[in-house]
Amino acid sequence: MIPLSFDEVAALELGSLEGSGEIVGIKADSREVGPGELFIALNAGGAFLSDAQARGAATLVPREQESALAALASLVRSKSEARVIAVVGSAGKTTTKDILGALCAPHAPTIWAEKSLNNEIGLPLTVCRLEPETQILVVEMGMRGIGQIATLCEIAHPDLVVVPHIGPEHLELLGSVERVAEANAEAISLLPPAGTAVVPARASALEPFLTRDDVAFRRFDPGDVDMHDGTTRFTVGGETVELELPFTQRHLAVNTLAALHAYDALGLPLGRAWEGVAGIRLSPWRGEEIALPGGGFVVNDAYNANPDSMRAALEHLVERAGERRRIAILGEMAELGDASETYHRELGAIATGLSIQVIGVGEPARAYEPAAWAPTADAALAIARALIEPSDAVLVKASRAVGLEGIADEIANFGRA
Repeated sequence: MIPLSFDEVAALELGSLEGSGEIVGIKADSREVGPGELFIALNAGGAFLSDAQARGAATLVPREQESALAALASLVRSKSEARVIAVVGSAGKTTTKDILGALCAPHAPTIWAEKSLNNEIGLPLTVCRLEPETQILVVEMGMRGIGQIATLCEIAHPDLVVVPHIGPEHLELLGSVERVAEANAEAISLLPPAGTAVVPARASALEPFLTRDDVAFRRFDPGDVDMHDGTTRFTVGGETVELELPFTQRHLAVNTLAALHAYDALGLPLGRAWEGVAGIRLSPWRGEEIALPGGGFVVNDAYNANPDSMRAALEHLVERAGERRRIAILGEMAELGDASETYHRELGAIATGLSIQVIGVGEPARAYEPAAWAPTADAALAIARALIEPSDAVLVKASRAVGLEGIADEIANFGRA
């Protein structure tokens, strides 16, 4: 981290601060801190102050944790000349962030957010990882309503925004896809003059917010992606880029296209983008494929789900399955408001049309009209154990709250000694 003096932190008057000396790291886990670092006690973290102090760390018990984190991150950000890329949108944020960070890293000192640290706690902790030599910082920004992206932008001050996708999410709070677009477009509205926004070529809900004439808009089109025989060809700014990606999902390849546009906008060499491919590590439970002993496979895509990402995952299952039998264990797509049942029924009809047998999990999943239904993840696993063969193609997907992320590993162990 860019060093801060103890006096600089004390001057912020954020709460009960103990310690001394230069601060070269800010962490919220007492097990990870050491001398010269600041442990900030979030939630019940006050119980671990003595542990952090025994490890030689300074400690802070904030009066208000989100504002304290924002103040610390803003101080660190003010000392950095790194270019900041903010990834926002309804789906694909985390994978786009992971891909972009990996592509940039061979060409410039780059930091990118871990997992899905994208809220009022996760984003400041990411910004606080800035080093004096950092040239590129890739952050992810999530939202649950109007104004939240703007708040995160006030901390990170992005120079470039990437919007992989706009679609139905958080409708329970926002009411419409147009409002979802408005909330995510706050990042574009707060770009500095001469900033850049990478946006989908076709996203009608976003168009009303793409009006700034002092921002460069780069539009990416899924038609500029050609996947064939393990090589994916992208058209970026009139140039062709060929990459051997560590995944087969077309929607992840489209996220890669968005990342390549951002990479190019940063002035990095398109002809050498392949150098970062080996470093791509997608965050857990986002399309991980696990082989089954009979030649089948299970895709663990259980971190989150909305109608667009669910449809993409079902279509990918069919593309990968070939002649294999297709089974999808699907939980709820959360926070869809009054339209929830309609969206679930539509996805169930899509699965039926694709000849996918569905095991629904949880009450909202009844609307899929599944071949089998279970009230909980454990009950779904029992059904899966009786139904799934090791030669099948299986998808596990749901919103995170359903808790299906462990099922894929269990299925992979079916029939193993």
